Amino acid sequence: MTNETQIEQRLIAKLTGIKYTYREDIRDKATLEANFRVHFQRLNKVNLNDSEFARLRDEIITVDVFTAAKTLRETNTFRRDDDTPLQYTLVNIKDWCKNEFEVINQLRINTENSHHRYDVIILINGVP
Repeated sequence: MTNETQIEQRLIAKLTGIKYTYREDIRDKATLEANFRVHFQRLNKVNLNDSEFARLRDEIITVDVFTAAKTLRETNTFRRDDDTPLQYTLVNIKDWCKNEFEVINQLRINTENSHHRYDVIILINGVP
């Protein structure tokens, strides 16, 4: 009989076999966000300060799947602290093979009201 851990490990092995990078170091919200920040800054050739990154993160996170899909597909605009606009993308649509694909597992997200553990998550440029 195959247990949940074996299924998880097989999926990760298949994904790494097609060039996903397994990131066993990403296990909580803080490391997930730090990873996204690195990818975002590299993709958009920009360095955000901590307050800019926090605002950007809060603008991007949404429960509306249609808004999230639109944000992933399009070039977006973000106002920096000095009020200059920053045009950014989350995914390279034109040259998709230049995106960075990662897989993580056993991510724990704890809030005041809930405790969640996600078995396997695929990341594209740090975005779940």
